[in-house]
Amino acid sequence: MATRTDAPTRREQILKEAARLFAERGFHGVGVDEIGAAVGISGPGLYRHFAGKDAMLAELLVGISDQLLTGAKRRLAEAGPAPGAVLDSLIEGHIDFALDDRPLITLHDRELDRLRDADRKLVRQLQRQYVELWVAVVREVYPALTEPAARSAVHSVFGLLNSTPHLGRRGSLPGRGATAELLHRMARGAFAAAGG
Repeated sequence: MATRTDAPTRREQILKEAARLFAERGFHGVGVDEIGAAVGISGPGLYRHFAGKDAMLAELLVGISDQLLTGAKRRLAEAGPAPGAVLDSLIEGHIDFALDDRPLITLHDRELDRLRDADRKLVRQLQRQYVELWVAVVREVYPALTEPAARSAVHSVFGLLNSTPHLGRRGSLPGRGATAELLHRMARGAFAAAGG
């Protein structure tokens, strides 16, 4: 996602630690006291920022879906008219997410069903819009692909990129730059194979 130069707010610190703890031990395996301790405040002090753990989970999952869509729209506007460059930019943005927000991938996979219906529907709506944006770009780059084939290719590439939580600990990866380049080549290769 976008690189920040200013210090994270207390609310952002809480969300980051909540995501990490929820991903490591599951939503029900973590108490507000542990989240508070991770950011240096009391558990009850969290209630000044969030109504509870459910609100944190919703903000994490709705928030990242919104950030991905907003970022993709921005990349689409900034990348210029060449469809290949737009696709490369979309891939780079998703790789940034996959490498920098690994706990959110795990959290989404494990805890999405814990959201209230309205929040879960919003996440799904944002995700559909994100997918459709990619599908349109992929079909411009590979016009022989039908819409269903392009959608399948996009979901397959997301599966590839979102596998980063299974790559091992950060220290065991070959380095962020090398990992990002590898993922980019693999994503482009998958699209090229699908586009035949």
